[in-house]
Amino acid sequence: MAATEDLEDLPGVGPATAEKLRENGYESYQGIAVASPGELSNTADVGESSAADIIQAAREAADIGGFESGATVLERREQIGKLSWGVEEVDELLGGGVETQSITEVYGEFGAGKSQVTHQLAVTVQLPAEHGGLEGSAIFIDSEDTFRPERIEQMVNGLDDETIEATMVLHGIVEEADDADAGDEALVEELVESMLDKIHVAKAFNSNHQILLAEKAQEIASESQDDEFPVRLLAVDSLTAHFRAEYVGRGELAERQQKLNKHLHDLMRVGDLNNTAVVVTNQVASNPDSFFGDPTQPIGGNILGHTSTFRMYLRKSKNNKRIVKLVDAPNLPDGEAVMRVEEGGLMAE
Repeated sequence: MAATEDLEDLPGVGPATAEKLRENGYESYQGIAVASPGELSNTADVGESSAADIIQAAREAADIGGFESGATVLERREQIGKLSWGVEEVDELLGGGVETQSITEVYGEFGAGKSQVTHQLAVTVQLPAEHGGLEGSAIFIDSEDTFRPERIEQMVNGLDDETIEATMVLHGIVEEADDADAGDEALVEELVESMLDKIHVAKAFNSNHQILLAEKAQEIASESQDDEFPVRLLAVDSLTAHFRAEYVGRGELAERQQKLNKHLHDLMRVGDLNNTAVVVTNQVASNPDSFFGDPTQPIGGNILGHTSTFRMYLRKSKNNKRIVKLVDAPNLPDGEAVMRVEEGGLMAE
């Protein structure tokens, strides 16, 4: 990734234009290379023709946009991290966990456990790699007022002693493993505070605000990449609530889908440019035309279906059990797993 001070080397980019680009999250050649001319024109206050030239120069400088061999793709895919769901059966379903550089959609009816998943992942992303984490921080875009810091505390306390002690060392609560003690309430409380500090939470008040927050997330994720805990998870809970409430009826469907499409591509950019896992929750509606099978369908139509790399369907079962179904994945078979939602977090059956 190019250093931020090199933006002025691009033709047509002076100090003022470079400053505007940086202020809006375009801090590297790669970030500019994947932008559209219209998008860059509005951001940097330059004409579309100049924006197109800047993008082309950035593509050449970043060596992006050409074809590459399958071996090169495989090498890049080896950089992808796998974030544990916290339930071994579900991790197996996902081929090892939630992938970075991908969008994972989790949909289900009210009370199915979607928000429980986003909270659990915000905890597990901060764990050591040997315990299923990515040793990173999280961004949480909250559109339904679902984020609860006390839930994070319960989930940290729900981790096994070995994981808690290893995470204490990772977070610098103690210097050596011998000093860690999962039974020490003061140390555990310090760990909870450290983990809460590494979850960047923003409440989205409407769909336009949510779109702005996704752009801000790119800025935060980019700036964090050299930090001790770079952003490795972007969670949006829920992706579709505001869009569904604000764009009602068939007359507004096209505009809704267009805005949702742009929003999804902004989220995808965060994942691709920063090796971050993007997890979005989605609401469902009942399809009255369905005579066979489950009539529950996710909101968002084909745009969301095609953009999500992995689609997970959560549904309630007896008591605190939930069925987790992998509905769609590019390289994995469909399948189901069972988990429980406990006070200490998501658990195996």
